[in-house]
Amino acid sequence: MHDRIRRDERRQIPAVSKILDTLGQSDLPRPFVVELVRRKLSQIRASRVAPEFESIVADIRRSLDECRASRLQSVINGTGIVIHTNFGRAPLSREAMHALNEIGPAYSNLEYDLVKGERGGRGAYVETALALLCEAEAATVVNNCAAALLLIVQHFARKAGRARPLGAPEVVISRGELVQIGGGFRISEILEASGAKLREVGATNKTTLEDYKHAVGPETAMILKVHRSNFFMRGFVESPSSNEISALAKKKRIPFVEDLGSGAMIATESFGITEHEPTPGDVLKAGAILVCSSGDKLFGGPQAGIIVGKKRFVTALKREPLFRALRCDKLCLVALQTTVDLYLDQRTGEIPALALLQTSEHALRARAAEIASRLADLPMKIAIGRGKAKTGGGTLPKSNVPSVTIDFLPRDWSLIEFAASLRASNPPVIGYIADDRFKLDLRTIFPEQDESVINAARAACTK
Repeated sequence: MHDRIRRDERRQIPAVSKILDTLGQSDLPRPFVVELVRRKLSQIRASRVAPEFESIVADIRRSLDECRASRLQSVINGTGIVIHTNFGRAPLSREAMHALNEIGPAYSNLEYDLVKGERGGRGAYVETALALLCEAEAATVVNNCAAALLLIVQHFARKAGRARPLGAPEVVISRGELVQIGGGFRISEILEASGAKLREVGATNKTTLEDYKHAVGPETAMILKVHRSNFFMRGFVESPSSNEISALAKKKRIPFVEDLGSGAMIATESFGITEHEPTPGDVLKAGAILVCSSGDKLFGGPQAGIIVGKKRFVTALKREPLFRALRCDKLCLVALQTTVDLYLDQRTGEIPALALLQTSEHALRARAAEIASRLADLPMKIAIGRGKAKTGGGTLPKSNVPSVTIDFLPRDWSLIEFAASLRASNPPVIGYIADDRFKLDLRTIFPEQDESVINAARAACTK
């Protein structure tokens, strides 16, 4: 009797076609929607409990909404974090987007020499331009900074392993520089993936030049310095300078490499930030043979791992089999070369991340006043506040940039509900809750997005 009831319940499970008809047209591809419906119905059959038809459809609609929200799309960043890793880090310049629109739909000379009329090298122009910008002998790029570090360490570990096959090649690094980067990945894990053995020196807060001296031995493949770009220490802290480590490395005939990560190419003091972020040129002058950094942080370009330094070492890296697996595609290269050109032409104000950092408080306050006045009739309190924006993306951890916020206090619904409603707008508007207010920081909202912010706030109040 019980089994017959269960069979009757399963018979009540609707057909795929019936659900599709009820759902109607969707902006998602039909095969995607059909597959999602089939999976939901399979789960219901496995559970042996058939919900009401309306409940099934409502559940599928929610799943479709979640899938739709997970598609890559533009958002309005009102968090005050300029280089937001969750939002794609640095926005690309209009010039870079124009170049992408030209190269993307057409063929290109990616690996073709137009002068000789034969196959050519990939990225020749951008490598030359990056070397010039960083005052380096040579440069190359891979798909991100972690890849750059992996390539460098694997190269020197393999080289040391061939010279001294009995011991595992060692990378000497300070314990205070074993940084964890985004997504839970750690520098130590990246280095170990290369096949090298870590030789940690010093303490978390204090590493001396003597620590490096004592660690260098027959198995040492290289000395690595990792810039603390995403955190800082103060108090009883000590670490030798790049100049001091470089001098030791030269004396011991060992490669010295520095991972800068943050990708600053010009003095950060020019943004009105007192904290100095070293540039690749700074570190090369200090004696490093190679420096790697990110393309999509303070550099303001696409995701890439930029490697600059001595020509013979850059050339050797490009001969590594791993280099082909890590190389950049045509779209990355064209966005990168356009960004480098903006630097060389001294047009850094056209690089969005840098422009946002340099926007005056006066300009932000004027925009805030206009937005607030146009929303004054809504059923909520709206005020103009002071904000402290951050560069973000694992850069300049000690620095805040004065900013201006628009603060919302809805009357009839919670801050969490208001925030969720703005996230559901098109485009999504994302801010943060602080001091019992929902806040949008205008430093990370482009002026041309102000109208969308106004429309989203109005739409949220009518739901």
